[in-house]
Amino acid sequence: MNANTQLQQTVEQNKPGLKLISKSASATLGTALVAVGLLMTPARANAGPPVCAADNNFIQSAAQGGMTEVKLGALASTSGTREDVREFGQRMVKDHTSINGDLKALATERGVSLPDSLDSEHQGMVDKMSALSGSDFDNAYISCMIKDHKTDAKAFKAESAATKDTDIKSFVDKTIPVVHEHLKLITAMNKQRS
Repeated sequence: MNANTQLQQTVEQNKPGLKLISKSASATLGTALVAVGLLMTPARANAGPPVCAADNNFIQSAAQGGMTEVKLGALASTSGTREDVREFGQRMVKDHTSINGDLKALATERGVSLPDSLDSEHQGMVDKMSALSGSDFDNAYISCMIKDHKTDAKAFKAESAATKDTDIKSFVDKTIPVVHEHLKLITAMNKQRS
């Protein structure tokens, strides 16, 4: 028997082992590829169903409005000359920080990316208010808050009626009474203007 024949017989005797090793390696490779695929799947895989365009637009708008309320509230708490303006500003920071947190949690759960800074329109509002002082600031802040909260009340009411998404509706319906309370407070403050 020559060396080639012996090698061939040895390989043939060991074929079942080679097949087993081959199948085991394939299974391991397949499992590894599936695991890598799962790890590389975007976070969206764990999120709820995608939100519709109208709901996404509402969420984006609410995020901009909420961040603006916090920035303007912080400004009012330090720049307001009237005590009630400063107190209202502090309340805006507190309440809208909480609402923004709820909105962020909802957005994350649903795979919606929120802005982390103000757009030019909202930043312009903050910049304009930052340039004011004294009673000019107080009066402009009160007027701005009345206008914003009236707009927000309408937008939240419309979203509550229009959305088919129960999570978004729950967030909106939880927030509406806060918006109405803010509007009631700022309207009363407006009546006390000097």
